[in-house]
Amino acid sequence: MIPIIQALIAGLPLLALDQAKNDYSKPETWLCRPGRVGDACSSSKLDSTMVASSGRLKVEKWKPNPNPPVDCFYVYPTVSNDATANSDMIANAEELRVIEHQFARFASHCRVYAPLYRQVTLTALRALMTGKPMPEADFTLPYKDVSDAWNFYLEHDNHGRGVVLIGHSQGSGILTRLVHDEIDNNEARRGLLISVFLLGTNLPVPEGKDAGGAFENIPLCRSTGQTGCVVAFASFRATEPPPANTLFGKVALGMTAACVNPAALGGGTAALHAYLSTGGSILAAEVSSLPWVTPAPKKPVSTPFVTVPGLLNGECVKDERGSYLSIRVNADPKDPRTDDITGDVVSGGVKLSNWGLHLIDVHLVMGDLLDLVAKQSKAWLSGHRTAP
Repeated sequence: MIPIIQALIAGLPLLALDQAKNDYSKPETWLCRPGRVGDACSSSKLDSTMVASSGRLKVEKWKPNPNPPVDCFYVYPTVSNDATANSDMIANAEELRVIEHQFARFASHCRVYAPLYRQVTLTALRALMTGKPMPEADFTLPYKDVSDAWNFYLEHDNHGRGVVLIGHSQGSGILTRLVHDEIDNNEARRGLLISVFLLGTNLPVPEGKDAGGAFENIPLCRSTGQTGCVVAFASFRATEPPPANTLFGKVALGMTAACVNPAALGGGTAALHAYLSTGGSILAAEVSSLPWVTPAPKKPVSTPFVTVPGLLNGECVKDERGSYLSIRVNADPKDPRTDDITGDVVSGGVKLSNWGLHLIDVHLVMGDLLDLVAKQSKAWLSGHRTAP
């Protein structure tokens, strides 16, 4: 079962059908693109509430940068509930919701681009997991669509601007192939890369090295002033590390799954600047959530996101279980703030521990990713690009 699921995540060519190409000159083929009216990234639902350990609440307003100097290009994870094996090109609630959860906030630093693409759907994923794959599923189509969108962006929008590539899960698999096929061995295109964020995936690198696995010329990021590099990880609770049947944290023999902690590129433990959802997840509009403060304050949390300074630590761990971002919840029963977080993958009321904290890979480090974009963009714009 693991190879099939990893094939889905990586977008491997298990089946190729003759499909018409998308026309990415049409506004409706993008979820986010500058200059669009009603753009998915123009959401105003990004305010957050800081929940201090004392229980004090403070609302933090969000606003986009009206004239950002760099670009961000995002490929979203498996969220479509379309009944078909590959999604259609009509933006629905799932795609709009994941934009709010994982990408719209980057508009505080970037011009934001997010193409719609005909991804392999949750319907097809569930069929695979139950041993009844949908024969019409086209695993090559998502990559073809994203490649077409990327090349349209380069031709019509980039104009030599620095760009951050961001993906999660299926989106990370697609971007891994895109970087390998179209950027890694192209010096001019490599020069545009500020960084690549491949989240919730298994990126292979040789044991003890930062490059030479998936990419020859694009290493793992090790400092905030480094550009043209990669951040990659999959997250698990420190109390529930990857099990024997894990889907993340392990790759082929002789390689290791890359783990770069956005909050501590050089390694070690660091406090995480998370933006956690107060209601829905990337897969559902509503989920049961823990109370943020007990007893409940007179004026409860009303923003769609919260930050929880000091509650979460992250550290890249490499052991016999795999290579993964270990998330520790710094619970303190004596203070009024919550002592746990939600984000585990659950099916039929059963926690699927082999997925780890896959649903909130991006939420856990959103603030750290934004900070990294700001610092790496400054380095790129100043001309201090790190040679491969």
